[in-house]
Amino acid sequence: MDHIVYLVRARIQAVALLCMLAFASLFSVDSLAANSIDGIRVWPAPENTRIVFDVKNKPDYKYFTLSNPDRLVIDFTDTKNSVPLNNLAANDPRVKLFRSSSSKEKTRLVLELSQSYQLTVFPLAPAGQYGNRLVIDLYDKNRSPKVVATPKENIGDIIIGIDAGHGGEDPGSIGSKGTYEKKVTLAIAKKLQKVINEEKGMKAVLIRSGDYYVDLNRRTSLARDKNVHFLVSIHADAFHTPGPSGASVWVVTQSRAESELSRWLVNREKKSELLGGGGGVIKTTADSNLALTLADMSKEHSLGVSFGVANNVIKELRKITKMHKSTPQNGNFAVLKSSDIPSILVETGFISNHAEEKNLTWSKHQQRLADAIHQGIKSHFLAHPLTGSYFASIGYKKHKVRSGESLSVLAERYNISMSKLKSINNLKTNSIRIGQTLKIPRTG
Repeated sequence: MDHIVYLVRARIQAVALLCMLAFASLFSVDSLAANSIDGIRVWPAPENTRIVFDVKNKPDYKYFTLSNPDRLVIDFTDTKNSVPLNNLAANDPRVKLFRSSSSKEKTRLVLELSQSYQLTVFPLAPAGQYGNRLVIDLYDKNRSPKVVATPKENIGDIIIGIDAGHGGEDPGSIGSKGTYEKKVTLAIAKKLQKVINEEKGMKAVLIRSGDYYVDLNRRTSLARDKNVHFLVSIHADAFHTPGPSGASVWVVTQSRAESELSRWLVNREKKSELLGGGGGVIKTTADSNLALTLADMSKEHSLGVSFGVANNVIKELRKITKMHKSTPQNGNFAVLKSSDIPSILVETGFISNHAEEKNLTWSKHQQRLADAIHQGIKSHFLAHPLTGSYFASIGYKKHKVRSGESLSVLAERYNISMSKLKSINNLKTNSIRIGQTLKIPRTG
């Protein structure tokens, strides 16, 4: 009897062992995998969709595309996926469905696409709050072509491009309360757009209108496509301690502008549209010195306008917030690099400063910042209006009296009666002095 019980127990133990081994084998691929996909983020934008795979270690991968129907296939070697795929494509117009399969050697992810797209795939090393990533960009094949604007006698509105810094999987700086710079910049940008569009003679366009990332080089291309006359980029500063505070305004460094100019002049046949009003001559002339002179004039004009607007914006910002820097600063920012589009970058405050982080999330303070930036830009273009713009037909321009000039000479030069010129400037007599600044009404 004992012998029979012993045999039964031995058989039960053997069966149990076999079951344990079989059960373990079901999970052997996952448990032994060297890498893992821990997150998948999908960022739709007007021209592209960015998909980011957060992986534990540096990804080992291969990919290929299939048609009829259009699919993108990514094979992750020795990797397990722990991310649910059901709703990842719910709000994206380009990816219809995510699905996966796995074997001992790899995990295969298949993206079913709405159509064929231009494709970019690249890994990213750990940076900031992110670890290893694999990034996929799906670009529309019919996205906005490069537009070469034709100068017009009457340009009407002065078009202001507003670039909200960061976006999508790039949050920018993060405050101690968890405030993302990308959200602050977009909120201020939208308020700035609204107040500019309410100003007769000005029109605002957003470079980024939602929570998605736009490549830095693409931002200036989009500004050019939208025929922007001036570009303002909105940011929030940060430091590794909470002490620093205040706003600042930046313009591109002379060296950055010159290096970009040199790069464009190497191939002016293709790049002449980037060089402003003289682009046609720059493209066709056989005289390299003339091309360089015209391009350099475009760069100098752009830098001059940038500094002019920067000073006016600082003047307005200091009325509503502390300034970290009281004069325009030079920075090597990619978004400011364009030689033909004057531009500034506004650091609206330090998101790393506890008090300013709170202010930057406060709608009323965001509106004050937007109003100040708008007023600074407006002040510059009222004083120095673009030829053919509405601003050129209203208000006054300034004239500093030089040696040999009289009231009658100026009245004739500017096609205005002496009595009107005296009235505008509150003059009691016909006498004016050298160095005196007079207001001259604009006639268009």
